[in-house]
Amino acid sequence: MFVAVLSLELRLHDAQSLKDRRVVVHSVLDRVRARFNVSAAQLDTHDLWNSATLGFAAISNDPSAAQKVLHHVRDCVESFCEAQSLADVVKCEIEIL
Repeated sequence: MFVAVLSLELRLHDAQSLKDRRVVVHSVLDRVRARFNVSAAQLDTHDLWNSATLGFAAISNDPSAAQKVLHHVRDCVESFCEAQSLADVVKCEIEIL
């Protein structure tokens, strides 16, 4: 069994409060959970209104399959945030455990 973990750091464009950030984070997490069979959560920077770190995890028997799913998740988040002018992905890390 292989676990692939994706960490994305986002810089939010128009967030002026923690409530604005929460709306963006929840919309991104809900979209990813609905489209992909992955675990998703907000990880760090809970108190910064213009930054959010999101984590995603996928489990598979094949490490390349789990990594491929997370690449699709990353692409989905980037395209959604860009299309909606919500945020920029400033850091992306994928790790296979």
